[in-house]
Amino acid sequence: MQSRRVYLDNAAATRVDERVLEAMKPYFFENYAVATSEFAYSEGIDARETLDKVRNDLSTSLNANQEEFIFTSGSTESSNFALKGIALALGKKKGTHIMVSKIEDFSVLHCARALEKQGFQITYLNVDSDGFVDIDQLKDSITDNTILVSIQHANQEIGTIQDIESIGRICREKGVLFHTDATHTFTRVPLNVKEILVDLITVSAHTIHGPKGIGGLYIRKGTPIVKWMDGGFQEFDLRAGLENIPGAVGFAKAVELVTPEEPRMLQAMRDHIIDRMLAEIPNTTLNGHRWKRLPQNANITFHFVEGESITLHLDMQGFAVSTGSACFSRSLESSHVIMGIGGDHERAHGSIRFTFGRYNTMSEVDDIVGTLAEIVKELRIISPLGKEKMEDKNDISL
Repeated sequence: MQSRRVYLDNAAATRVDERVLEAMKPYFFENYAVATSEFAYSEGIDARETLDKVRNDLSTSLNANQEEFIFTSGSTESSNFALKGIALALGKKKGTHIMVSKIEDFSVLHCARALEKQGFQITYLNVDSDGFVDIDQLKDSITDNTILVSIQHANQEIGTIQDIESIGRICREKGVLFHTDATHTFTRVPLNVKEILVDLITVSAHTIHGPKGIGGLYIRKGTPIVKWMDGGFQEFDLRAGLENIPGAVGFAKAVELVTPEEPRMLQAMRDHIIDRMLAEIPNTTLNGHRWKRLPQNANITFHFVEGESITLHLDMQGFAVSTGSACFSRSLESSHVIMGIGGDHERAHGSIRFTFGRYNTMSEVDDIVGTLAEIVKELRIISPLGKEKMEDKNDISL
């Protein structure tokens, strides 16, 4: 086991900042009451005031109003709430047509498939080779039966940032609601609901050094939506269940700790690893747009070798990354994102995602490039794909 570990899978989860944990601790051991004004005791009132304060802090970060921000258990619940809540509210009144892109995260994609089984009509929008939604198809597909468009702000695998300003304008002109999953852009890319015509936004704490199990859904005032989880009257009677006050406090603290310099630091590491990988390791392909991408994301395919093998060898050398290889998917399917941008199985299987966080350094980037260059070279020598390519094209350098 390596004594040093370098974690480069921050899109999956981030290390909780110690300051976040310290902010949460009192709500586990000192003020652990339920947040309610119905019980006339001080602890409950204090808990309610705390929840109101952190809700205000988080809504302000989006330039939204306090009553427009609903706490959830994370991004999956938020996106399910958005799609299913709108479907319940408008399915029998306005229409049953919903549109999503083919490369959405599973919280949206699988939710859309579940609604499809219930009789809703789903249009899965194409994307180009960089991952951008086909705007013409979007315009042409909107009908009088369309109730919602759900397009992620940025892709979780390849990092491409969508033009949600234009998408929002189209939806508003057509009288269609617009939801965006901003799980990976929140605090990393500017997002102001006073400037962007978006009706619902999914956000989460787990990607910004906050706790797991807490997220939020922005719902623009006046948006027709129905609660889909029955129980109590929490969250303005939109989301039943005991409020996660420690998590909410940690979420707000995590947002507070993100400085303007942090996205720039992440982008510097992103650009450095992309430049070095493409220059120093032959037969590599950058997945996603070169510049219009998340500051913390680099996704590269190393041709003629399996991403599974790369990942395992990197792990033995002390580096944690993720891959789009089917071998690392519980569904045993290749990355639907790489396939969606026109890639084949070989490109998907050889893809590696590097995502950076607050605790990574530029020296770690240099270390992994050097290590990876040797790993890829060795794996290509023994890889059937590498040998076949060498036989076809003797001038290709592995």
